[in-house]
Amino acid sequence: MTTLTRVCSISVVVLAVIAVVIGEWAAFVMGVLQGITEFLPISSSAHLILLPWLFSWDNALLHSLTFDVGLHVGTLAAVLFYFRDDLLDLVKATPQLLRGVRTQQTQLIVAIVVGTLPAAVVGVLFESAIEEYLRSPIQIAVVLAVMGVVIAYADRVGQTHRALPQLGWRDAVWIGLAQACALVPGVSRSGATMSAARVLGFDRNAAARFAFLLSTPITLAAVAVKADDLLLIQGSDVVTMLVGVTTAAVVGVVVIDLLLSWIRRIGLGVFAYYRWVVAIAVVVVLYLRG
Repeated sequence: MTTLTRVCSISVVVLAVIAVVIGEWAAFVMGVLQGITEFLPISSSAHLILLPWLFSWDNALLHSLTFDVGLHVGTLAAVLFYFRDDLLDLVKATPQLLRGVRTQQTQLIVAIVVGTLPAAVVGVLFESAIEEYLRSPIQIAVVLAVMGVVIAYADRVGQTHRALPQLGWRDAVWIGLAQACALVPGVSRSGATMSAARVLGFDRNAAARFAFLLSTPITLAAVAVKADDLLLIQGSDVVTMLVGVTTAAVVGVVVIDLLLSWIRRIGLGVFAYYRWVVAIAVVVVLYLRG
């Protein structure tokens, strides 16, 4: 465990105590859930929908897409902090890109831009339909299970002969299309993008790093679209949002650090089993509730 992970872990404990004292434990739990599930290939949006549904929480904010986006602000902050050196290198390389100079950094910038476009287009065209029709528990259970098969297959057949510097714009197109599919709750952005990268022959570390970097612009866009709704939050909801966002950010840093250390050893297959268990649990709960 690195020093960064230790510090963040202690911070999570402190946040937990504060959340309990001020009566915002549900927001804390949602923040922990977002921080964990955003970077693991198990779908954060699915978990953020299922948890309030499972426990029948009556706080409307916790069930809203606005709170979902707010929590993504937290995990976006985690990515920006953890990959700050990589992102700064990309910013410094932007003038070279404009001059037509080809380097590993400019090639990565092109890949990120190209990979972002499919999700941006799908989000603009189908955001309302996705929000209205694709958030039911049974639909999420089906998608979790099906995507579990995809992740298990991709990790099993994926080769490991390509590293991140070898990622070109054609690879980015396919990975970007996979990211666009992740707008459907249950798919998982990291799961879809890492699976696509694995099928294209990238090793697990390269797949994970590109998945995290690729999440930055599309998450920024989602936050920008929902900025008005976030700014309209008032009263006690402000505290709820702050607890959730802060928790998601701190937990997110821990998860990124651990996942990049573990991914080469554990692979993605174990997360497929988790998806199937959750899908079965949702179906069982629906059956018991009639």
